[in-house]
Amino acid sequence: QVQLVESGGGSVQAGGSLRLSCAASRYTYSSCMGWFRQPPGKEREGVAYICGNTYYFDSVKGRFTISKDNTKNTLYLQMNSLKPEDTAMYYCAAGYLRGTPPAPTFDYWGQGTQVTVSS
Repeated sequence: QVQLVESGGGSVQAGGSLRLSCAASRYTYSSCMGWFRQPPGKEREGVAYICGNTYYFDSVKGRFTISKDNTKNTLYLQMNSLKPEDTAMYYCAAGYLRGTPPAPTFDYWGQGTQVTVSS
């Protein structure tokens, strides 16, 4: 079992930056780690993930950067040029590539950290 704990959320004005962190309770051999978010009143959506390669969803391309420090068992999300529509609860997740062709699936989830962007 892997426990994931997010931190770094907060309130910021549009155009500002935040860096989210996700600490894993132990080294995870998960081949995939990623960030997801759930805006108020909407369904959860993908933000970015690392499964060997790095993938960004269209809404954050060019503004967010995902990275991982295996020595610290920590996943990061650097968020720049934040917009009000980025307001959401942000979740960290870990999982594996499964299936043919391989696709990312996520088994472990953190409790989330709130990001609020004001205009």
